[in-house]
Amino acid sequence: MRILSGYGRQTGATLVVGLIMLLLFTLMVSSTFMLSTTNLKAVGNMQSRDESIAAANMATNLVLSTPFTSSPSADQVEVDLNDDGVVDYTVDIAEPDCVQASLADATAPSSVTLPAMSNSTWNTVWEIRAAVSDPVSGADTLVRSGVRVLLTKAEKDNVCP
Repeated sequence: MRILSGYGRQTGATLVVGLIMLLLFTLMVSSTFMLSTTNLKAVGNMQSRDESIAAANMATNLVLSTPFTSSPSADQVEVDLNDDGVVDYTVDIAEPDCVQASLADATAPSSVTLPAMSNSTWNTVWEIRAAVSDPVSGADTLVRSGVRVLLTKAEKDNVCP
């Protein structure tokens, strides 16, 4: 019987090294998969948050386009972000708060003076809070917006303390 030198003693070593490499490759692939899944969840959460903020801003703009200072009240606005005819978010608008009122500076007369402009015109600052709660993604968002509205003294006395 002849004894092989060199290669004969290495039978099975290639198998062990191959199995170790296969194990390392499997660990690397599974960790990559876990990281990509985590990143995908983070991106999905940021998208839901951004959509909620967009819905709150759309609802706030809708309220601002109405004469909300005449009788401030809470409201609920349904928003369809992607124009598919299905309501995507329901936004709860809290009653607008008049935060501050100050007498507006008297302006020099001009040809474009508005009838509401007088010496008793008031700059009022309003805070509008929009809360969005999405049951699908679990996103809860609160957006606070501020707006300045020019009111007459009678309007200011009616709605601003």
